[in-house]
Amino acid sequence: MKVFKFGGASINSIERYKNTGTIIQSAQNEKILIVISAMGKTTNALESVVNSFYAGRNEEALQLFQRIKSSHLDLLKYLTVLHWQKAEDQLKDFFTEIEWLLNDKPVRSYDYYYDQIVCCGELLSSSILKNYLEELKVNATWLDVRDIIRTDNNFRDAGIDWEYTKKRIHESVSPLFDQFDVVVTQGFIGATDENESTTLGREGSDYTAAIFANILNGESVTIWKDVDAVMSSDPKKDKEASIIQALSYTEVIEMAYYGAQVIHPKTIKPLQNKNIPLFVKSFLNPNLPGTTISKDFSRHLPPIIVIKENQVLIKFKSKDFSFIEDKPIFQLHEIFNRVKAKPNLTQNTAITLLCCFDDHEEKINQLAIAASDIFDVEVERNLTLLTIRHYKQETIKKNCVDKEILLEQKTPDTIQIIMK
Repeated sequence: MKVFKFGGASINSIERYKNTGTIIQSAQNEKILIVISAMGKTTNALESVVNSFYAGRNEEALQLFQRIKSSHLDLLKYLTVLHWQKAEDQLKDFFTEIEWLLNDKPVRSYDYYYDQIVCCGELLSSSILKNYLEELKVNATWLDVRDIIRTDNNFRDAGIDWEYTKKRIHESVSPLFDQFDVVVTQGFIGATDENESTTLGREGSDYTAAIFANILNGESVTIWKDVDAVMSSDPKKDKEASIIQALSYTEVIEMAYYGAQVIHPKTIKPLQNKNIPLFVKSFLNPNLPGTTISKDFSRHLPPIIVIKENQVLIKFKSKDFSFIEDKPIFQLHEIFNRVKAKPNLTQNTAITLLCCFDDHEEKINQLAIAASDIFDVEVERNLTLLTIRHYKQETIKKNCVDKEILLEQKTPDTIQIIMK
């Protein structure tokens, strides 16, 4: 059994749905579990619905949701003929679930409502794909992942109850492959023991694929993207970006840690535990080899460049000239946890701690205000964080042309530079 994960870009149009169907058809000699994301920009659109609803603008929220309904229904009409009515009825059930909520008033946290509403995107896209596969006479079935993946109630970044989830997958998913060749389900979402929808945080769909592969002892996981493979840098910004054909689990974790938009570390761990290879392939050019991620040590890698814009550098200086390593730094990390701000880079002197963060304005302001009781705080915005793995001097020089370097950290494998 193999696991395929398709992201939103692979199903953002009629042509892309048909292309995805062709990829699945070409693997019909295999048993495949399909994990699918929300279509195109649907998650962003649903976030706007959440914002309007939580601000008390119910009519606006319903109007925004109507656009999402219309786009999915229109798409369905072009993809289904024989099973169109059944497919439309399933979508309408999901619509009703959300509209019922949008006619109410918010009495719980924003994150709670975010998860109840945003999860609709994956339910809609997976339903359309399954019904399209039926049109293609693929022996497929559909599964609501909320009945399978049990989580805690940490909404927007829920933790997995592995024991319960393992039990449900063995009881309810494994037997499906005795009857069906393809099982279609959703990434990114789960549910609490009270059947409240949850989301799994950043790169949640990839994580879902890894969970199923781990528990089902999958042969492999393939993540289908709109790039030819994992690249040494962002090909949209760097014409010299090169394809990386093979990476180790460890290298991918390092890349993700420094901000590369590759595979999240929490996705790698379940695969690494069972030594399940991960393939990153292009849904636009499926015959290309792509990138293989496995336990094998990565050799002869090119410089791998990660650039994070919109960074802020905060200087926390001890007011009484006491050493930063003592009690103040412990208090500071408590503040980081409280406002959920994670530094991308830190460097300290005897009495000063420098921290680089993504500039989420509200969080940064909260952090600066809270820390000002203990430290003198200075904030500098509009910065760039450059990280180069396996760096060479010419690569550093090329990426720092006409830049003012504010801070630099270097290890034998990695250099990080904050610049403006």
